[in-house]
Amino acid sequence: MKINPLGDRVVVEPLEERKGGKTKTGIYLPETADKERPEQGKIVAVGPGKLSDEGKRIPMSVKKGDVVLFTKYGPTEVKVDGKEYLIAREEDILAILE
Repeated sequence: MKINPLGDRVVVEPLEERKGGKTKTGIYLPETADKERPEQGKIVAVGPGKLSDEGKRIPMSVKKGDVVLFTKYGPTEVKVDGKEYLIAREEDILAILE
């Protein structure tokens, strides 16, 4: 099954962060420290964009393949064919990571 987002929504594949271990600064983290929702992901599908008050389509600022930083609790979690995705509005995306 394929997900085609509507309006100004995007489908994001969350990036898994390592569980537990040692940080770059030398702090040891238990596995339970990474139980939070991810905040980074790769865009796998992009909607056509939002409609303005005049009825014109406003193009999206992101594209398929972009790695983005998004708000932690903004996106909606969905499961398709056993794989988890997040559906977010463009306004929930904070930055494109390079």
